[in-house]
Amino acid sequence: MTTEAADTAALLTAAREALERYLEVHVDDDGALTFSHADVPCVIQATRLAEGLTVLSLTCVVAWDLPDDPAIAASAAERAGQGLFGTLGVVRSEKGIDITLRYAFPAEGMDPSPLGTLLMLVVSTASQLRSDLLGTAPGD
Repeated sequence: MTTEAADTAALLTAAREALERYLEVHVDDDGALTFSHADVPCVIQATRLAEGLTVLSLTCVVAWDLPDDPAIAASAAERAGQGLFGTLGVVRSEKGIDITLRYAFPAEGMDPSPLGTLLMLVVSTASQLRSDLLGTAPGD
C-alpha cells in the first residue's frame, strides 16, 4: 500500500469511527463512506492533495428532482450565503433541479470527537436545508 493510500485509508477510518457515534455508516468497495441523516444521503471521500495535506470531502444530496422554480434556486442561494459549513450547488436536469451541499477540509490528525462534531455540523445543515426546502420536519 502506498503512503497516499495508507493516509487516505487512515483518515476514512477516523471519519467512520467519529460518525458511528451518531449514525450507521457503510464502507463502499472503493473505501468511501456512505450514510444517511434525516433522508439526506451523504458520502465522504479522502484525497491527499500534497504531502501532509489529506482532506476529507463530504457531499450531501439535499434534494433532487425539485421543480425548476426560480424561487427554489433563489432560496438555496440565500441559504448558501448564510452557511458556515459547506457550499451549496444547484444542478439542473431533465427532471428538475438537484441541490447538494459540499464541504472539504484538512482533517489529518483531528481527534475523533471534534471530527465527529464538525461532520455532524455539516450533515445537520444539509438536513435542515432539506426540511426547509420540502416544508417538512427533519426525519419526516
